[in-house]
Amino acid sequence: MPQARLRVELPDGPWVADVSREHPGAVFEVLTALPEEGRGVGLVRIRSDSLESVLGEIRAHGSIEHVSVVQRTDSGATVQIETNRPMILLAAKRAGMPVEMPVEIRDGTATVDVSGARERLSEFGEQLSAMGIGFELEYVRERIDPEELLTDRQRELLDLAVSEGHYDTPRRCTLTDLADELGLAKSTCSETLHRAEEVLIKEFVHELLPGIDLGGDPAG
Repeated sequence: MPQARLRVELPDGPWVADVSREHPGAVFEVLTALPEEGRGVGLVRIRSDSLESVLGEIRAHGSIEHVSVVQRTDSGATVQIETNRPMILLAAKRAGMPVEMPVEIRDGTATVDVSGARERLSEFGEQLSAMGIGFELEYVRERIDPEELLTDRQRELLDLAVSEGHYDTPRRCTLTDLADELGLAKSTCSETLHRAEEVLIKEFVHELLPGIDLGGDPAG
């Protein structure tokens, strides 16, 4: 299933665009949201060194219909917000494109992860453009089912290696021990384990650092 990340430049007007630009060091995370035509309700986590000022600007913003603080710390707060301009999520809803939460906004730019059919992704882009919202597609990639990453033998060997302490420090189980346990030649055991490690490490890096060129398919 295709997964994409977009950097969305929010236009002036929505509360999160205006307030985040006034406080570029603040971080806004939309945790949940219910977008409707002309209205949206969401739960937003805010982290800022000037939290009182941020909350005051949110309450005073023209696009806000209601705001209530549901949790508070010295440097952060979780607030429930009702707004009359739920732009990104409304565009996603119109396109039938699920948005993965949380959506992070910093200094007027939202990082949006979506998953779904490619035609839905294209429609999402068209909806954003129609609403006057600029965006940059950071990447599109196939999300791989973890069950499809490894062969049965690779999973069996990796499970044994972990449970027997092959990856512990100090190591409690050698490659020879693993090979003997499964009745494999040491060379076969080494190659099978290395291929499994390669797949998992590349997929891990692929998920965390998608801009890195892995030199091939992370699935091997």
